Amino acid sequence: MAEVLTLELVDPDGAIEEALDEANADSRTDFLKKAVVGGGTFLAGGVLFGGFPKLALGAKSQSQDIAILNFALLLEFLEAEFYTQAVAGGELQGETLQFARVVGAHERAHVQFLQGALGSAARKKPRFNFRGTTEDQGMFQATAVVLEDTGVAAYNGQGPNLSNPAYLAAAGSVVSVEARHAAWIRDIINQNPAPKAFDQAKTKRQIEAAVAKTRFIVG
Repeated sequence: MAEVLTLELVDPDGAIEEALDEANADSRTDFLKKAVVGGGTFLAGGVLFGGFPKLALGAKSQSQDIAILNFALLLEFLEAEFYTQAVAGGELQGETLQFARVVGAHERAHVQFLQGALGSAARKKPRFNFRGTTEDQGMFQATAVVLEDTGVAAYNGQGPNLSNPAYLAAAGSVVSVEARHAAWIRDIINQNPAPKAFDQAKTKRQIEAAVAKTRFIVG
């Protein structure tokens, strides 16, 4: 029989709960309720996250997984810091502020998972300069659409290349949440939240080029 799932089992170190504490209470409660009960939402993936062993660094079959997860970690660092700075800046209002708080907590939880999975192989957090996009609500909204779409395309492109089925399942759980983020911010700015029947997958090279073009990563 499957073990009964609790937040303590999912998140023994408290990292996910700490990130969620930074979201407002209603959003946090709703997120946890949906996540723990729903089979396909983020914390369902998080249940898998909490139970995964760190990657066996000497296993040749997992070297590609390490590279892919570190690539994902870079994107999650970028998104997490973007939302953190935007909330701290004090320029966001209304639902946009709520979006930044909730999504920022999600992205920080993604960072915690990837760092835990990679262990000593995890890349270091780079330095960022968001060039004013976190200091103006309109610029923030437009940038958030781009970043969330980029995240979806990256996970869709790299997820199938993972050799560990458990990490593939986890990536599927993350990308579904990233897609919800993209839909939510589009709805806030009165755009079609689901403009296409199929999300595009992009290669690592394409994503790296898109990120480099932003000039957000400075060191």
